[in-house]
Amino acid sequence: MAPSIRARRVLVTGGARGIGAAIVHELIDQGYTVDFTFNASAEPARELEHEILARHPRAVLRPRICNLADADAVELLAHDLEQVETGYYGFVHNAGTTYDSLSALVDLETAERVMQVNFWSMVRLLQAVMRGMTSRGEGRIVLIGSLTALRGARGNAPYAASKAAMLGYMRSVVEEVARKGVTANYVAPGFIDTDMLEPYAAQRGTLEPQIPAGRYGQPEEVAAAVGFLLSERAAYINGATLEIDGGLGATLAAQP
Repeated sequence: MAPSIRARRVLVTGGARGIGAAIVHELIDQGYTVDFTFNASAEPARELEHEILARHPRAVLRPRICNLADADAVELLAHDLEQVETGYYGFVHNAGTTYDSLSALVDLETAERVMQVNFWSMVRLLQAVMRGMTSRGEGRIVLIGSLTALRGARGNAPYAASKAAMLGYMRSVVEEVARKGVTANYVAPGFIDTDMLEPYAAQRGTLEPQIPAGRYGQPEEVAAAVGFLLSERAAYINGATLEIDGGLGATLAAQP
């Protein structure tokens, strides 16, 4: 008999705000035990915890502070994850940072920080939880990437490259874990209405009409897809790339 949902623990990186917070809500609503990481968002993390416990007093939720830009901090967190006796059923890498620059002007130090947060932290944390998944014969890995990894965008090369690295990594992971009951999938959001798009607020009126759906997506729409990919019903979905973009990926790319 499969373990109950509540007995299944999921780690969500970058879970305090935006898409990450929506994913935490979705998984708690489904009954999972959820750990989520945060760094600079201590107050939003507290608010999220209070909000969830007010709705679900019996929810098992554990916020974990970690600066994913710090490789030593990531190593400490990974070590802690490896000591969790029950292990992790799910891993959702949502944390990310962006950096806009024309490719000819990229500052390598800043680009390396983007790669550390978006890619290398994912590699180490996934390493910490994946062995338990394969030994138990079940697990779900969901990487929150970006449409820019698939289509590209002017002035977005470092960010797009970090998200493309995640996609390539996921495809190789599938070959290693699929026969052991573990799935790994990649979600590629387009324009989602979060804080990350605030710098482009002035361009919203120009961008939205270029999206076939005519609007930005909502974090809850991404979270719903993640919730499904973690479910038993998604056991045969493996190595997939799911674009959540209102149809933008099927058309010419929108530009601010």
